[in-house]
Amino acid sequence: MSSTMPQPDAAPILACTVSRDVQNFDLLIEDMETAMGEAWGDLGFAEALAFFGQPEAETLEFIALALDGDDEDNLVLMGEIITQAKSRGIKVILIAEDVTPASLHQLLRKGADEFVPYPLPEGELNEAIERLQEPEAPPHANAHQTAQLNAGSAREGALIVVHGLAGGTGSTTMAVNLAWELAVLQGDAPSVCVLDLDLQYGSVSTYLDLPRREAVFEMLSETESMDEEVFGQALLNFEDKLQVLTAPADMIPLDMITPEDITRVIEMARAHFDYVIVDMPKTLVQWSETVLNAAHVYFAMIELDMRSAQNALRMKRALQSEDLPFNKLRFALNRAPKFTDLSGKSRVKRMGESLGISIDLQLPDGGKHVTQGADHGLPLASSAPKNPLRREIAKLAVSLHELGRNDAEAA
Repeated sequence: MSSTMPQPDAAPILACTVSRDVQNFDLLIEDMETAMGEAWGDLGFAEALAFFGQPEAETLEFIALALDGDDEDNLVLMGEIITQAKSRGIKVILIAEDVTPASLHQLLRKGADEFVPYPLPEGELNEAIERLQEPEAPPHANAHQTAQLNAGSAREGALIVVHGLAGGTGSTTMAVNLAWELAVLQGDAPSVCVLDLDLQYGSVSTYLDLPRREAVFEMLSETESMDEEVFGQALLNFEDKLQVLTAPADMIPLDMITPEDITRVIEMARAHFDYVIVDMPKTLVQWSETVLNAAHVYFAMIELDMRSAQNALRMKRALQSEDLPFNKLRFALNRAPKFTDLSGKSRVKRMGESLGISIDLQLPDGGKHVTQGADHGLPLASSAPKNPLRREIAKLAVSLHELGRNDAEAA
């Protein structure tokens, strides 16, 4: 290892750590020595930009950009380091400790190839290096392309709605991962579309690392003239299996969209897909009733806390006072107590009884894998396939699909 800027007369440097002080990442030093031997060096942030322009940097295969919470004030500089490295064909592994998801996502969007949390999990750095060295597969022909929809299609797909009754209850995690699990079902994998109707703070695009496009706003603004081509141009393809209508690129008033607009969008989506998953805003708006009436399943996401209980009670009163189908709601408890937590199970039972609701679905805490997968733009099935939350959502997808198939056969 070279503890300073790599020297011209040294052996070719294949990798470099880039950090404010590499001694703050002692596990990274050990793993780099194990993986690279003496063929790596260490650079400060400013040194890295200077070194990239030197001939000695031509042998660099990758850099490990290490940062912690104290480095978040230098995000612009670190973004420039990633940009300069990528422009010279140098791969970037992001090593982060105590960094906010927003900052992490910003750097990943700059082009970092791999993300590894610090402290480094056993063997994770070596696996990341191996992935960097694999030949790049050709990009998907349909990656980020618009959907080609057939005119006159009439599938009458099932509408599944997810509505978080409080902040952080996991509605977008549920919507995105349920959609993905349905899309990758074994055998006759159904066609699936996700509609992010949280028009102001919707983050489905972030969870799947998809760009937000102006075509979404244009389509929502003129649904009267919307046809298959216009709707298809507003959709984005994820991994050739899932079609996504992201939230608009800019915040728009929730009441700018009318119930008639939402009806047209939902009917168009149902006509072309077997399943339409809707991620709703937390706020009740004039078209919330439209979605509720059209839904086949309406998941209301809650947690075992007072704010969720109070909001569930408010929701119940609001729907019943307007004579709306409150019985369509299927309450889903996120971060539910473990099977062995008898006290927690008792609290869940008391919560349901006191509110007069049935808590039909209990989902385990997915832990840090949920945040990491979302920051990396991947469903849990790809980023953490053995995660308990992922397994429960996969079971739910199977049961919903079997239920729908049985209903179709009965009809």
